[in-house]
Amino acid sequence: MQNLDIDIIKASGDHVKFSIEKLKNSLLSSGAGEDIVSNIVDVVRGELYQGISTKEIYNRAFALLKKKKNIYASKYKLKKAIYELGPTGFPFEKFIASILEYSGYKVFVGSILQGKCVSHEIDVTAIKESQHIIAECKFHNDSSIKCNVKVPLYVNSRYQDVIKNYKNTNTCPNEGWVVTNTQFTKQAITYGECCGLKLLSWDYPKNNSLKDRIDRLALYPITVSTLLTNREKQFLLSRDIVLCRQLIKDTFYLDHLGISEKRKEKVLDEINLLCSKT
Repeated sequence: MQNLDIDIIKASGDHVKFSIEKLKNSLLSSGAGEDIVSNIVDVVRGELYQGISTKEIYNRAFALLKKKKNIYASKYKLKKAIYELGPTGFPFEKFIASILEYSGYKVFVGSILQGKCVSHEIDVTAIKESQHIIAECKFHNDSSIKCNVKVPLYVNSRYQDVIKNYKNTNTCPNEGWVVTNTQFTKQAITYGECCGLKLLSWDYPKNNSLKDRIDRLALYPITVSTLLTNREKQFLLSRDIVLCRQLIKDTFYLDHLGISEKRKEKVLDEINLLCSKT
Protein backbone atom coordinates (compact mmCIF):
# COMPACT_ATOMS: atom_id res chain seq x y z
CA MET A 1 0.00 0.00 0.00
CA GLN A 2 1.37 3.36 -1.02
CA ASN A 3 1.23 6.30 1.42
CA LEU A 4 -0.77 9.35 0.40
CA ASP A 5 0.62 12.86 0.63
CA ILE A 6 -1.83 13.82 3.39
CA ASP A 7 -0.95 15.98 6.40
CA ILE A 8 -2.66 14.88 9.62
CA ILE A 9 -2.79 16.64 12.97
CA LYS A 10 -1.71 14.79 16.11
CA ALA A 11 -3.17 15.41 19.59
CA SER A 12 -0.11 17.57 20.35
CA GLY A 13 -0.98 19.85 17.43
CA ASP A 14 1.98 18.65 15.37
CA HIS A 15 1.49 18.08 11.65
CA VAL A 16 2.83 14.78 10.28
CA LYS A 17 2.40 12.78 7.09
CA PHE A 18 -0.25 10.09 7.13
CA SER A 19 1.24 6.58 7.25
CA ILE A 20 -0.81 3.70 5.92
CA GLU A 21 1.68 1.30 7.48
CA LYS A 22 1.13 2.74 10.97
CA LEU A 23 -2.64 2.51 10.59
CA LYS A 24 -2.38 -1.05 9.32
CA ASN A 25 -0.10 -2.14 12.18
CA SER A 26 -2.36 -0.58 14.82
CA LEU A 27 -5.34 -2.43 13.34
CA LEU A 28 -3.44 -5.72 13.16
CA SER A 29 -2.60 -5.40 16.87
CA SER A 30 -6.34 -5.73 17.58
CA GLY A 31 -6.22 -9.32 16.36
CA ALA A 32 -8.16 -8.64 13.18
CA GLY A 33 -7.03 -10.58 10.10
CA GLU A 34 -5.31 -9.19 7.01
CA ASP A 35 -8.53 -9.15 4.94
CA ILE A 36 -10.49 -7.14 7.55
CA VAL A 37 -7.57 -4.74 8.09
CA SER A 38 -7.06 -4.17 4.36
CA ASN A 39 -10.76 -3.45 3.93
CA ILE A 40 -10.78 -0.92 6.80
CA VAL A 41 -7.59 0.76 5.57
CA ASP A 42 -9.16 1.16 2.11
CA VAL A 43 -12.28 2.77 3.60
CA VAL A 44 -10.33 5.14 5.86
CA ARG A 45 -7.91 6.05 3.07
CA GLY A 46 -10.85 7.05 0.87
CA GLU A 47 -12.16 9.41 3.56
CA LEU A 48 -8.89 11.27 4.28
CA TYR A 49 -8.47 14.99 3.69
CA GLN A 50 -5.72 17.52 4.37
CA GLY A 51 -5.59 18.46 8.05
CA ILE A 52 -7.66 15.54 9.35
CA SER A 53 -6.94 14.77 13.00
CA THR A 54 -5.56 11.48 14.28
CA LYS A 55 -8.64 11.39 16.54
CA GLU A 56 -10.98 11.38 13.53
CA ILE A 57 -8.97 8.62 11.87
CA TYR A 58 -9.02 6.58 15.09
CA ASN A 59 -12.77 7.04 15.60
CA ARG A 60 -13.52 5.92 12.06
CA ALA A 61 -11.26 2.87 12.26
CA PHE A 62 -12.70 1.98 15.68
CA ALA A 63 -16.30 2.16 14.38
CA LEU A 64 -15.44 -0.08 11.41
CA LEU A 65 -13.68 -2.61 13.65
CA LYS A 66 -16.62 -2.69 16.05
CA LYS A 67 -18.93 -3.60 13.18
CA LYS A 68 -16.71 -6.59 12.45
CA LYS A 69 -16.22 -7.83 16.03
CA ASN A 70 -16.38 -6.22 19.47
CA ILE A 71 -13.18 -7.84 20.71
CA TYR A 72 -11.17 -6.26 17.88
CA ALA A 73 -12.53 -2.84 18.79
CA SER A 74 -11.80 -3.45 22.48
CA LYS A 75 -8.14 -4.25 21.86
CA TYR A 76 -7.80 -1.39 19.39
CA LYS A 77 -9.00 1.12 22.00
CA LEU A 78 -6.53 -0.04 24.68
CA LYS A 79 -4.56 3.22 24.74
CA LYS A 80 -7.74 5.28 25.03
CA ALA A 81 -9.10 2.88 27.66
CA ILE A 82 -6.14 3.60 29.94
CA TYR A 83 -6.91 7.33 29.73
CA GLU A 84 -10.46 6.45 30.77
CA LEU A 85 -9.13 5.12 34.08
CA GLY A 86 -8.82 8.80 35.13
CA PRO A 87 -9.36 11.62 35.87
CA THR A 88 -7.09 11.00 38.89
CA GLY A 89 -4.02 8.79 38.72
CA PHE A 90 -5.14 6.42 41.47
CA PRO A 91 -7.00 3.91 39.24
CA PHE A 92 -3.87 3.81 37.05
CA GLU A 93 -1.77 2.93 40.11
CA LYS A 94 -4.22 0.11 40.92
CA PHE A 95 -4.06 -1.02 37.30
CA ILE A 96 -0.24 -1.25 37.37
CA ALA A 97 -0.42 -3.01 40.76
CA SER A 98 -2.90 -5.52 39.31
CA ILE A 99 -0.62 -6.26 36.34
CA LEU A 100 2.26 -6.95 38.73
CA GLU A 101 0.04 -9.03 41.01
CA TYR A 102 -1.07 -11.23 38.11
CA SER A 103 2.61 -11.52 37.16
CA GLY A 104 3.35 -13.21 40.48
CA TYR A 105 4.30 -10.27 42.69
CA LYS A 106 3.04 -9.46 46.16
CA VAL A 107 1.93 -5.85 45.79
CA PHE A 108 1.06 -2.88 47.99
CA VAL A 109 -0.45 0.44 46.88
CA GLY A 110 0.30 3.70 48.70
CA SER A 111 2.83 2.36 51.21
CA ILE A 112 4.83 4.77 53.37
CA LEU A 113 8.55 4.00 53.39
CA GLN A 114 11.00 5.85 55.59
CA GLY A 115 14.01 7.28 53.82
CA LYS A 116 17.23 8.38 55.47
CA CYS A 117 16.04 12.00 55.37
CA VAL A 118 12.23 11.95 55.01
CA SER A 119 9.35 9.49 54.60
CA HIS A 120 7.93 8.76 51.14
CA GLU A 121 4.54 7.57 49.93
CA ILE A 122 5.25 4.94 47.29
CA ASP A 123 2.62 4.42 44.57
CA VAL A 124 3.28 0.69 44.11
CA THR A 125 5.57 -1.70 45.97
CA ALA A 126 6.06 -5.16 44.46
CA ILE A 127 8.03 -8.12 45.79
CA LYS A 128 8.83 -11.45 44.13
CA GLU A 129 11.63 -13.62 45.47
CA SER A 130 14.77 -11.41 45.57
CA GLN A 131 13.19 -8.66 43.45
CA HIS A 132 11.90 -5.69 45.46
CA ILE A 133 10.38 -2.92 43.31
CA ILE A 134 9.22 0.55 44.30
CA ALA A 135 7.37 2.23 41.45
CA GLU A 136 6.16 5.77 40.82
CA CYS A 137 3.19 6.01 38.44
CA LYS A 138 2.71 9.10 36.28
CA PHE A 139 -0.75 9.24 34.74
CA HIS A 140 -1.69 11.81 32.08
CA ASN A 141 -5.14 12.51 30.64
CA ASP A 142 -3.55 14.17 27.61
CA SER A 143 -1.62 11.99 25.15
CA SER A 144 0.52 14.96 24.09
CA ILE A 145 2.10 15.22 27.58
CA LYS A 146 5.39 13.33 27.90
CA CYS A 147 7.39 12.55 31.03
CA ASN A 148 10.47 14.76 30.82
CA VAL A 149 13.79 14.27 32.59
CA LYS A 150 12.52 15.98 35.76
CA VAL A 151 10.35 12.93 36.54
CA PRO A 152 13.11 10.27 36.72
CA LEU A 153 15.37 12.81 38.45
CA TYR A 154 12.76 13.28 41.17
CA VAL A 155 11.95 9.56 41.44
CA ASN A 156 15.61 8.57 41.64
CA SER A 157 16.27 11.02 44.50
CA ARG A 158 13.40 9.46 46.49
CA TYR A 159 14.55 5.94 45.60
CA GLN A 160 18.10 6.66 46.77
CA ASP A 161 16.84 8.14 50.03
CA VAL A 162 14.81 4.98 50.75
CA ILE A 163 17.74 2.71 49.87
CA LYS A 164 20.01 4.54 52.32
CA ASN A 165 17.58 3.84 55.15
CA TYR A 166 17.05 0.16 54.29
CA LYS A 167 20.65 -0.61 53.34
CA ASN A 168 21.91 -4.02 54.54
CA THR A 169 18.38 -5.22 55.39
CA ASN A 170 16.32 -7.99 53.78
CA THR A 171 13.64 -5.48 52.80
CA CYS A 172 15.91 -3.06 50.93
CA PRO A 173 14.41 -2.16 47.53
CA ASN A 174 16.64 -3.07 44.59
CA GLU A 175 14.64 -1.69 41.65
CA GLY A 176 13.20 1.77 41.16
CA TRP A 177 10.55 2.09 38.44
CA VAL A 178 8.84 4.99 36.69
CA VAL A 179 5.64 4.01 34.89
CA THR A 180 3.58 6.26 32.62
CA ASN A 181 0.64 5.76 30.27
CA THR A 182 2.12 8.19 27.73
CA GLN A 183 5.77 8.47 26.66
CA PHE A 184 9.18 9.53 27.97
CA THR A 185 11.32 12.18 26.33
CA LYS A 186 14.68 11.03 24.94
CA GLN A 187 16.47 12.85 27.75
CA ALA A 188 14.34 11.08 30.38
CA ILE A 189 15.21 7.70 28.84
CA THR A 190 18.91 8.59 28.69
CA TYR A 191 18.92 9.59 32.37
CA GLY A 192 16.90 6.55 33.44
CA GLU A 193 19.26 4.17 31.66
CA CYS A 194 22.30 5.98 33.09
CA CYS A 195 21.18 5.92 36.74
CA GLY A 196 19.68 2.42 36.64
CA LEU A 197 15.97 3.24 36.89
CA LYS A 198 13.51 0.97 35.09
CA LEU A 199 11.29 3.03 32.78
CA LEU A 200 7.96 1.67 31.50
CA SER A 201 5.69 3.61 29.17
CA TRP A 202 3.07 2.94 26.52
CA ASP A 203 5.78 2.15 23.94
CA TYR A 204 9.00 1.70 25.98
CA PRO A 205 11.06 -0.43 26.28
CA LYS A 206 10.73 -2.00 22.86
CA ASN A 207 9.02 -5.42 22.97
CA ASN A 208 8.38 -5.11 26.71
CA SER A 209 6.41 -1.88 26.92
CA LEU A 210 3.20 -1.37 28.89
CA LYS A 211 1.17 -2.24 25.78
CA ASP A 212 3.28 -5.35 25.14
CA ARG A 213 2.83 -6.57 28.72
CA ILE A 214 -0.93 -6.02 28.68
CA ASP A 215 -1.36 -7.87 25.37
CA ARG A 216 1.01 -10.69 26.34
CA LEU A 217 -0.68 -11.32 29.69
CA ALA A 218 -4.21 -10.48 28.46
CA LEU A 219 -4.59 -8.11 31.42
CA TYR A 220 -6.91 -5.51 29.93
CA PRO A 221 -8.46 -2.68 31.94
CA ILE A 222 -12.23 -2.86 32.38
CA THR A 223 -12.49 0.37 30.39
CA VAL A 224 -11.70 -1.47 27.11
CA SER A 225 -15.20 -2.97 27.10
CA THR A 226 -17.34 -1.74 24.21
CA LEU A 227 -20.53 -3.05 25.84
CA LEU A 228 -20.37 -1.40 29.27
CA THR A 229 -21.40 2.25 29.62
CA ASN A 230 -19.11 4.86 31.15
CA ARG A 231 -21.31 4.94 34.26
CA GLU A 232 -21.04 1.16 34.65
CA LYS A 233 -17.26 1.26 34.20
CA GLN A 234 -16.90 3.97 36.85
CA PHE A 235 -19.06 1.90 39.22
CA LEU A 236 -16.76 -1.09 38.76
CA LEU A 237 -13.61 1.03 39.18
CA SER A 238 -15.02 2.41 42.43
CA ARG A 239 -15.30 -1.22 43.64
CA ASP A 240 -11.63 -1.89 42.73
CA ILE A 241 -12.56 -3.88 39.63
CA VAL A 242 -9.77 -2.56 37.41
CA LEU A 243 -9.06 -5.58 35.18
CA CYS A 244 -11.49 -7.46 32.97
CA ARG A 245 -10.08 -10.64 34.55
CA GLN A 246 -11.35 -9.51 37.97
CA LEU A 247 -14.92 -9.20 36.71
CA ILE A 248 -14.91 -12.85 35.64
CA LYS A 249 -14.40 -13.79 39.30
CA ASP A 250 -16.84 -11.20 40.65
CA THR A 251 -19.73 -11.29 38.18
CA PHE A 252 -22.17 -10.35 40.95
CA TYR A 253 -21.19 -6.71 40.38
CA LEU A 254 -23.08 -6.87 37.09
CA ASP A 255 -26.16 -7.88 39.06
CA HIS A 256 -25.70 -4.80 41.27
CA LEU A 257 -25.81 -2.72 38.08
CA GLY A 258 -29.17 -4.21 37.16
CA ILE A 259 -27.91 -5.61 33.86
CA SER A 260 -30.27 -8.05 32.18
CA GLU A 261 -29.22 -11.69 31.89
CA LYS A 262 -28.99 -11.42 28.10
CA ARG A 263 -26.73 -8.35 28.23
CA LYS A 264 -24.74 -9.82 31.11
CA GLU A 265 -24.03 -12.87 28.96
CA LYS A 266 -22.78 -10.66 26.11
CA VAL A 267 -20.54 -8.63 28.43
CA LEU A 268 -19.01 -11.76 29.96
CA ASP A 269 -18.51 -13.34 26.52
CA GLU A 270 -16.60 -10.22 25.43
CA ILE A 271 -14.50 -10.20 28.60
CA ASN A 272 -13.73 -13.92 28.48
CA LEU A 273 -12.46 -13.52 24.93
CA LEU A 274 -10.28 -10.57 25.99
CA CYS A 275 -8.80 -12.54 28.87
CA SER A 276 -7.91 -15.49 26.66
CA LYS A 277 -4.21 -15.46 25.71
CA THR A 278 -4.87 -17.34 22.49
